[in-house]
Amino acid sequence: MSHNSRRSKSSDGSWVGWFVNLEVNAFLCRVPYDYIEDKFNLTGLETMVPNFPQALDALLDTEFDTEYGFNPMETDSETTAQLYGLIHARYILSPLGIDKMYMKYKRGDFGFCPRIYCDGQLMLPVGLTDRIGESHVKVYCPRCQDVYQPQDRCAVLDGSMFGSSFPHMFFMQLPHLLPEPPIEKYTPRIYGFKVHKSALVPASTESTASNNNDSNCNNQNTLPSSVDSTQNLRRRFNFTLT
Repeated sequence: MSHNSRRSKSSDGSWVGWFVNLEVNAFLCRVPYDYIEDKFNLTGLETMVPNFPQALDALLDTEFDTEYGFNPMETDSETTAQLYGLIHARYILSPLGIDKMYMKYKRGDFGFCPRIYCDGQLMLPVGLTDRIGESHVKVYCPRCQDVYQPQDRCAVLDGSMFGSSFPHMFFMQLPHLLPEPPIEKYTPRIYGFKVHKSALVPASTESTASNNNDSNCNNQNTLPSSVDSTQNLRRRFNFTLT
């Protein structure tokens, strides 16, 4: 992470304080030390992060040198960030973690749904997978129940830092915040008229369907070719009056 991309508020001198204050990590909340030091909360992580003991010691460093960073011979900063991210994904599923993320949610830290008919709905971060390095973080809209790209400053965060369950657990714990689905839906129109579905069928598909109809009508009375062409033309430009 770049030392230049930090927020205006200062760190408390710890690595965690420095890390969560970086502008690119604005989606992250601060995991308290007592949660990190509880071995039960770290179960299984030692097999997911290389050099786990060194990374954990660096993460718990309360006198981090923000100017020079870690000694690369002793600690891998990327591994430390990965470990914090996996711990963070577990912490935000806890009651205290959900409370912290709720405060960020209400402030709009995670952005607003770009869909017009969601009317500026607040969003939550989500990972498309729980595994490190497979996908960047996305943001989930609880109104239209779809996912979107987040704002550029946080778009490079790994999705595993939030996990695929967080927004759904969030609303299970705070069901009164779950919004109703949007009532309005965009309707394609041309000159004020709704566009009929058949008008959007590719020409090649229509040609195949027309050929099949012709073969089925070989032994029946058929319309003159000029009339048939006119009907095809009307079908291509079909509108529904409202």
